[in-house]
Amino acid sequence: MTDKPLERMDIVITGHVDHGKSTLIGRLLADTRALPDGKLESVRQSCSRNGRVFEYSMLLDALEDEQRQGITIDSARVFFKSERREYVLIDAPGHIEFLRNMLSGASRAVAALLVIDALEGVAENSRRHGLLLSLLGINQVVVAINKLDRLDYDESAFRRVKNEYEAYLDSLDVKPVAFVPVSAREGKNLMYRAPEMPWYQGKTILEVLEGFQNAPVEEDAPFTMPLQDIYRFSNNDDDRRIYAGTIASGKVRRNDLVRFLPSNKEAHVRTIESWNVPEKTEATVGEAAGFTLLEDIYVRSGEVLVKADENHPVVVATKIAASMIWLGSEPFSFERNYLFKLGNTKTQVRLEKIERILGDAPDGDYYGLRRNECGNVILGLSNPVALTRFQENFILGRFVIVDGFDAAGGGIVLAPLIDSGQDSSKTLEFEEELFLLLRKHFPHRFRNSGGNHQDYSI
Repeated sequence: MTDKPLERMDIVITGHVDHGKSTLIGRLLADTRALPDGKLESVRQSCSRNGRVFEYSMLLDALEDEQRQGITIDSARVFFKSERREYVLIDAPGHIEFLRNMLSGASRAVAALLVIDALEGVAENSRRHGLLLSLLGINQVVVAINKLDRLDYDESAFRRVKNEYEAYLDSLDVKPVAFVPVSAREGKNLMYRAPEMPWYQGKTILEVLEGFQNAPVEEDAPFTMPLQDIYRFSNNDDDRRIYAGTIASGKVRRNDLVRFLPSNKEAHVRTIESWNVPEKTEATVGEAAGFTLLEDIYVRSGEVLVKADENHPVVVATKIAASMIWLGSEPFSFERNYLFKLGNTKTQVRLEKIERILGDAPDGDYYGLRRNECGNVILGLSNPVALTRFQENFILGRFVIVDGFDAAGGGIVLAPLIDSGQDSSKTLEFEEELFLLLRKHFPHRFRNSGGNHQDYSI
């Protein structure tokens, strides 16, 4: 026994409506004893009183609308534990009308479980969900081919569905770790091997999940911090300039050499500033922190701090491949500029190419993203932006697109396409020279509230 907390893993579970996804989750909760005491029996008794046949999916159907319609509407989070870790199961909708809710659920996951009904086979949403996982870059996938009990555990039925869906996922460059024949209702091949299927020699669903790997713990990851603001004090001869933000990953200590991206300026951390606490020598992930620097440099808010000597994932790009959803009333158009917000960075963005739309439009016949459409796109940025792939850093890999005053779209960075860091350090030369000149010759009259040259007054 140990008091060490269990590792946690987020897994999205999805499938076409009525393919048995909720039943599979409910059975896992029951078999792993993750339900509150008496919960399973109370649901059974309720079904008996009301003349209803008990189904494990009823353990999840808590919303009145779900009970009435018989479908899962939103992305619910449920939990169960194994000896190794605690699982957060993100139950994503299978109904086509709730596809965007699945997008928000899947974006938090590091792995996925896709459920397919062996009787119905590969349905429209089975393909949609496979495509969505491809767009999100989720590469740890297990496919459960369900309801084999209704086909007398026939191996040929399993092989037929497996071969069809495997060929489709291969076209999306999605390589499932395993295809597992299951009966969610009967609990076959979920936690324990099914003697009814001696022809299957692979792992159970739980064994496959146990083999998945989490992303590195963010505290152990390279240091990254979006720069929120720069504060300058002017009272009591306090000449500190504090560079402030919330640490997205890793940690930083006094005397560390940090680099600002995209400007590529470097300086050493002199002090770590905080309010009403003892003097600190380091700050770590999740902390709202402030630093003073040994060297006097000029940078803007919106840059990203990294350690100069770390192999960090941050790159500087003016073009990105992204997976996104559009929610604006007007289509996301090739003909207009929009505002792109990532971390504390804001710049103009333009839709350059739509590579794929999650839907039925023919390849290449794309004129924009309409409301509620998801797609794989290429975006052009008017200025270099420091960012990461979403899978490497959720904070620096997720963006919002603003149309006028409305947040009309959002998505994740799949890959940066242009590295512009080698030129971006020249963009602030004139502003920096002016800033340093003013500070040198008018120190008693120079004020700057946020590190932005437009904020100074003499």
